[in-house]
Amino acid sequence: MEFKHLVEAAEKWCSGNPFDLIFAEENDERRLDFYAEPGVSFYVLCPGGTDSFHVWSESEDCLPFLQLAQDYISSCGKKTLLEVLEKVFTSFRPLLGLPDIDDDSFEHYHADMEGEPGPDHQQMGVSQQ
Repeated sequence: MEFKHLVEAAEKWCSGNPFDLIFAEENDERRLDFYAEPGVSFYVLCPGGTDSFHVWSESEDCLPFLQLAQDYISSCGKKTLLEVLEKVFTSFRPLLGLPDIDDDSFEHYHADMEGEPGPDHQQMGVSQQ
């Protein structure tokens, strides 16, 4: 995708959340920098010079929150810029003072793992007779 289209997509994404696109550079690297109060910042390196998107922050307070987005990017399949930005936004919700959003896929998985095994599942372990 042309860099100008990535910038346009990033600006549109920013209109729906607290982040602002504060810098966009195509010369050395295809980089988009974002910032939101209270001091939450990150940047995205866009494919062109790299095989996939890459997210990072120069703020040590922000770095731990980017792990979810980094894992998502490195998982199978190509990602769009908007998918990456949404994952970053979800990761930063606690830093922005916003409530966590329940991830439906996690909820379904977690619900399946709780409780007693059903009658069609044999309990593993030592049987007491």
